[in-house]
Amino acid sequence: MTSKLRLDLPLLLPQIADEADSCVARLTSDLEARDGIEKIHVLAADGDEPAKLCVHFDQEIVPLKRIREIAQAAGARITARFGHVTWNVSGIGHERRARTVAEKIGSLAGVVEAEANSAGTVHVEFDREAASEDRIAEALRALGVERNGEPASAPDDDGDAHAGHDHGPGEEHKAGDGHDHAHGQFLGPNTELIFALLSGALLGVGFAIEKLAAGAPGWLPTACYIAAYFFGGFFTLREAVDNLRLKKFEIDTLMLVAAAGAAALGAFAEGALLLFLFSLGHALEHYAMGRAKRAIEALAELAPPVATVRRDGQTSEIPVEELVLGDIVVVRPNERLPADGFLVKGVSSVNQAPVTGESIPVDKRPVADAAAARARPDSVDTASRVFAGTINGAGAIEVEVTRRSTESALAKVVKMVSEAEAQKSPTQRFTDKFERIFVPAVLALAFILLFAWVVVDEPFRDSFYRAMAVLVAASPCALAIATPSAVLSGVARAARGGVLVKGGGPLENLGSLTAIAFDKTGTLTQGQPRVTDIVTADGVDEGKLLTVAVAVESLSDHPLAEAIVRDGKEKLNGKEVATASDVSSLTGKGVTATLEGQTVWIGKAEMFGTDGIPALGEAMTRAVARLREGGRTTMVVRQGDRDLGVIGLMDTPRAAARDALVSLHETGIKRMIMLSGDNQKVADAIAKDVGLDEAWGDLMPEDKVKAVKKLRSEGQVAMVGDGVNDAPAMASATVGIAMGAAGSDVALETADVALMADDLSHLPFAVGLSRRARSIIRQNVFVSLGVVAILIPSTILGLGIGPAVAMHEGSTLLVVFNALRLLAYRDPYRPAAAKVNGAIAA
Repeated sequence: MTSKLRLDLPLLLPQIADEADSCVARLTSDLEARDGIEKIHVLAADGDEPAKLCVHFDQEIVPLKRIREIAQAAGARITARFGHVTWNVSGIGHERRARTVAEKIGSLAGVVEAEANSAGTVHVEFDREAASEDRIAEALRALGVERNGEPASAPDDDGDAHAGHDHGPGEEHKAGDGHDHAHGQFLGPNTELIFALLSGALLGVGFAIEKLAAGAPGWLPTACYIAAYFFGGFFTLREAVDNLRLKKFEIDTLMLVAAAGAAALGAFAEGALLLFLFSLGHALEHYAMGRAKRAIEALAELAPPVATVRRDGQTSEIPVEELVLGDIVVVRPNERLPADGFLVKGVSSVNQAPVTGESIPVDKRPVADAAAARARPDSVDTASRVFAGTINGAGAIEVEVTRRSTESALAKVVKMVSEAEAQKSPTQRFTDKFERIFVPAVLALAFILLFAWVVVDEPFRDSFYRAMAVLVAASPCALAIATPSAVLSGVARAARGGVLVKGGGPLENLGSLTAIAFDKTGTLTQGQPRVTDIVTADGVDEGKLLTVAVAVESLSDHPLAEAIVRDGKEKLNGKEVATASDVSSLTGKGVTATLEGQTVWIGKAEMFGTDGIPALGEAMTRAVARLREGGRTTMVVRQGDRDLGVIGLMDTPRAAARDALVSLHETGIKRMIMLSGDNQKVADAIAKDVGLDEAWGDLMPEDKVKAVKKLRSEGQVAMVGDGVNDAPAMASATVGIAMGAAGSDVALETADVALMADDLSHLPFAVGLSRRARSIIRQNVFVSLGVVAILIPSTILGLGIGPAVAMHEGSTLLVVFNALRLLAYRDPYRPAAAKVNGAIAA
């Protein structure tokens, strides 16, 4: 007989980043190989509930107790063996360098996976039996890549770092000039630029001596050119050597071959010019990319370094890293908040633009019940919740800390934005594949051109020179940087506007959407329904109906249940309510519980008459139909075998929903659909209020997944929800978009795009920015390939190395600066007043 067991995943694998962690796959593979275990799957985290491992097993083969022991032992073994580190580093200045570093580290014995990106983040997963953090750090140093401080391990509840999993982001980048250069910086962060300028100066001196100083020794210009070779080719040579060790022919290698070829022909001036322009282009490319990185670094600096904390009646200043859960932080007027938490004293307005992108300060008040807020911090109302990095208004406030500094919404955004550039877009994957084929093809073409003298009546010297010129012309430098620069700029700009985009894939996909599906509750509506109608069955007192409903629904955290409890208690005027027990949720239908020795059912009318539950009486069926005609959501209440009545509720559409949907139409979204579990007539009423094209009602959670898949078969579709109940549907969409992510860990982790504010008006900004990013990526690819397409035939027909390298490096800088235009993107869909008030967010 098959039985099921659910185990909390964080207990088996402490400090795992999320359910997608590779160690989860190892654990499931380990367990599935055991006799008696039939199937294993992971249940995503839901609200306060952690992710769970669901094990289907045969009790006759393996008992329940043994399953627990096996799972715990396997988890401990995997945790002890496999380590994960995510470090911020200096020394990776561009995408090609990042690829080299990732492949070099990935080739180390014991390294399971290695990723690096030009934003300066390195992530490594390794087997502790064959590798160590020190060995990985040493390998990075050998490549000229240095860690920016020690990595910060995610602490567990007692404050200790877990030895097996180091998922912390490490110390954040310090703001600087953005020259995050590869290969050693013995003259400071501008070393590569200094070398490039020295190369140019020596080239200029050599040329001046050769042309203007007739009496100068003949060897002097050549000496200047050779010195220019040294300074111009120093960093290029080091990178080429690294690539050759990995058996890779990259752009740097092509440039060195061309420069060496020029020297072999005695054309030292042209070879020095090539290396000077190439090194200068690299240095300027790093500088330009540094501007995008500084936008990310600026996020990390929003939180203040110290906090004023009240402990044991005494007030003192301590570093924010020393804050612990439950600390009371005192925030004076106009100060930045040091931590996430909720207000316990004082009233003020808080400018949340730095985190959520909201253009108008939000009024804040203390929580009514601090104990309840402390027990469930994620459920605290937005009017009492605050975030690190936001700016207090005119009132002094006191905040109870609910997250450590490394776990705040701001810290998570900084970490995710830093890592987002590693997630490649479709265009970037295409260009990477293209380069892998194109570079060897260029080398083959150059080799063939070496023998042009056999066919064409010209000396070998000319054929050799032409081959070297083709090497320069065909090097796809601009193509390599075209997409990463746009992705980095786009992700950084989105984060400044309160939108978290998790990489190049979602950034591009968001701009390709033709349809958007919306969850209703909490997305298009306020998510705070009110009881509008109470219809009792014959002979039933309204107080009896409300007493039963409140007793049962007080055990549920569903928004409809909370509305019934809140409004029901108000109507009961403090009347004593009995305590229900054995509550059980019937997914998508309602709840059942035991009260006063009888079974109580509360839920949709469709729940009755199925699964052994007796059907509704005729009077209740008519009452439900009448309320639904008026656009009400209905909840029928039955105790034992008696219908008590039906409660009608109505959710209020969001004020910004209609304007946001109009703006989305302006961005080019052709179709917008609401997916709701409510009755079709209720869904139609809400859809009409907010101006939606279509409304699909009566959907169970699995029906929403099917609906999204159907829409996706017809085009690119996004699913917008709260990131918790809608996670399966969001995962099925082209892009999953979560709202109100600043207050929800689950929303941050499950969505491809997260709107940090609980505000739908940020969605048109995100779509508009993505469309602009897609346009710029296409422009960059067109320019990159266009220049190569022009230069290759031009050099074959006689264009010299000097003009070729000038056009080549010019196109590289052009695509980078074109990408940087995304940092200045302005939202055309927000009112002018909002833009002025939200200037700080930009």
